[in-house]
Amino acid sequence: MRKTKVYIKQYFYLIMGILLVSISFNLFLSPNDLAAGGISGLALVFSKLYNIEVSKFILVCNVLLIIVSYICLGKEQTGRTVLGSILFPIFINLTSNICNSIDLSEVDLIVKCLFGGILSGIGYGLVFKHGFTSGGTDIIDQLVSKYYKLSMSTCLILVDGFVVIAGGLVFGIEKMIYSAICLVFLSIYSNKSMIGANDYKNFYITTNKIKEVKKFLINKYDYNVTLLDAEGGYTNKKRKLILSVIKTSDYYEIKEALKIIDPNMFITIANSYETINHYKAL
Repeated sequence: MRKTKVYIKQYFYLIMGILLVSISFNLFLSPNDLAAGGISGLALVFSKLYNIEVSKFILVCNVLLIIVSYICLGKEQTGRTVLGSILFPIFINLTSNICNSIDLSEVDLIVKCLFGGILSGIGYGLVFKHGFTSGGTDIIDQLVSKYYKLSMSTCLILVDGFVVIAGGLVFGIEKMIYSAICLVFLSIYSNKSMIGANDYKNFYITTNKIKEVKKFLINKYDYNVTLLDAEGGYTNKKRKLILSVIKTSDYYEIKEALKIIDPNMFITIANSYETINHYKAL
């Protein structure tokens, strides 16, 4: 029952995140030709050049990228992308007329740029925090990260930077600058929503169910686990402390799953500023 509630909560935040990104796109970005990265930014460029409907372009690209992801990244990683990839173009289409209800014609472009970046960032943060993606360039980021051994943050800058430059070539230098500002705020608030800007988190776990936790982290997620000798400062009892480095995108799902395995476990979570992996397991 508790597991079902966790899944419902995750899917609720996925839907809310995609909805916020879609509203931001149709209210702040699209009307002002701000191609602030992502597949939606690329859709704006192609819409201008070839008069292609934005939602259809996003849907077609997402379907193609899901197929590529399944081949290159595997079934499990692709599974987290499918729902967001389908919902995003649907929500883009459903909120396409929002400007008819909210008139921002008198608002300065820089204000629209900032609010667009902030709202999109919060939306993406909700999606990423709960283990999903919205598809599109998120898949490209994962592919570049896997095959060129770059961090996800670096891949995001490279891929979204390309989209911003493409937008500049089509819409002009001024719009490119505003798009870049929007992308910066999007990135900042996306990271804030995900609780920290780092790609990985250090999980320090104290539990009476060490075997179950080890099996869960190693078999289901293929994470390395290290057992540290510890001693209770109050009880002076000897025990083992589990250390595992977890991807930020898996943070919420694993945290909730560990609570189910042992409701009485004690977990400390900290940012991991750099992870260097020279061998498979400790």
